[in-house]
Amino acid sequence: MKPLILGVSGASGLIYAVRALKYLLEAGYTVDLVASKASFLVWQSEQNVRMPPEPEEQAQFWRDRASVPQAGVLRCHRWSNVGATIASGSFPTLGAIIMPCSMSTVAKIAHGLSSDLLERMADVQLKEGRKLVLVPRETPLSLIHLRNLTLLAEAGARIVPAIPAWYHNPQTIEDLVDFVIARALDQLDLDCIPLKRWQGGVNQNPTH
Repeated sequence: MKPLILGVSGASGLIYAVRALKYLLEAGYTVDLVASKASFLVWQSEQNVRMPPEPEEQAQFWRDRASVPQAGVLRCHRWSNVGATIASGSFPTLGAIIMPCSMSTVAKIAHGLSSDLLERMADVQLKEGRKLVLVPRETPLSLIHLRNLTLLAEAGARIVPAIPAWYHNPQTIEDLVDFVIARALDQLDLDCIPLKRWQGGVNQNPTH
């Protein structure tokens, strides 16, 4: 099976990455994960924990957070290793998802900058015509943000903002998070999250 690339930027909302990884590994997927330099700071500020820099230790760190000790295959890459497998178009993948995705990362990818492995692998997905899904978590959006997102959409990326729905009757924060993850993975034709999807049922002939 071709691997899926999971990118984690320095945006708030690491729970999105953790929950996505949980479902992907439990479903037996192979995941190549790259976390940006800024994401280390987010782990400290949001969870008061230190993410180890070494790839082997980092893989165990992510598995512990996702509560998936053995299932699937997880390979972590150092953010500065622009010579990693996922930096090359000759390395086949199912596509890539960056979740959460900061506006800084959006801007750099939109303008073809590849200053680290996260940005480089996203650039590769676009140039190879592969699927790239971005889950931006920012509000409000400035005109600069909107224009950068438009550039990426025009280049073939799929934009899935971290905006949950309510028709599935969420009861927990995880329910809200999982909805966003499921819709993001839908763009990659992956369905591994138990989600109550829309079944219709709205009154089509209201009296008022």
